[in-house]
Amino acid sequence: MRRPWMSAAIVALSLSAASVGVMAQSSQDESEKEIERYRAMINDPMANPGYLAVDRGELLWSEKRGRKNVSLESCDLGQGSGKLEGAYAKLPRYFQDADQVQDVEQRLLWCMQKVQDFDTAGVVARRFSGPGKPSDMEDLVAFIANKSNGMKIEPQMSHPKEKELTAIGEAMFYRRAGVMDFSCSSCHGEPGKRIRLQALPDFSQPGKAAQETMASWPTYRVSQSSLRTMQHRLWDCFRQQRWPVPDYASEGLTALTMFLNKQAAGGEINVPSIKR
Repeated sequence: MRRPWMSAAIVALSLSAASVGVMAQSSQDESEKEIERYRAMINDPMANPGYLAVDRGELLWSEKRGRKNVSLESCDLGQGSGKLEGAYAKLPRYFQDADQVQDVEQRLLWCMQKVQDFDTAGVVARRFSGPGKPSDMEDLVAFIANKSNGMKIEPQMSHPKEKELTAIGEAMFYRRAGVMDFSCSSCHGEPGKRIRLQALPDFSQPGKAAQETMASWPTYRVSQSSLRTMQHRLWDCFRQQRWPVPDYASEGLTALTMFLNKQAAGGEINVPSIKR
């Protein structure tokens, strides 16, 4: 038989738990407001150091290099030789001359090698910038991606290899492995997840979260004082999952990007963005 004091204790505990839940939700809401306020403060193109990378990339695009002593201005990124407007919005895509689906960084490496006859070993070694170590690739991607601003992400799915790689990317997204038995979907497979104060976008469903995320890369990372590309974002995700580090410009990373872009179809590109 339940005694009156036991019932009172249960009620008190229930009220206490509800109060803690309300307080936690309130604290989370306040954190979100502060994060949004911070983003608004730094989201000014005139104060975004990422645009310095855009300017450097423009110079690199027209610089004559390699044994052929030519620029990248004749590189075909999918819109025709040297045409940049809208090219990034449709990458990755299948290129007949390479017989391969390539993202922007794979394509740039291919053009450096085939168009310029340029030794890309140094470019790959400096694929990600660091203190005193600038990255030609990050600068070129910033310049090229910026030419698609205001345009919609258009996943390319007409060629059989594009369809195949997208399916591989989806399988990779849900594949659990590594010492922590993580997958991409462990963090990005349902709404409402977060790491500390950072909300995590849900890529399991097409829509706004995926659109806003994919349309904002490349981005300038304030915490790293560097512009970062999607290749770096994916590399860092695998590193944090304690997976083996993927090869730069690998087919696997392109496959994953294909799937993420499929989920983000229609997102309006605005890059380089700026993030914490």
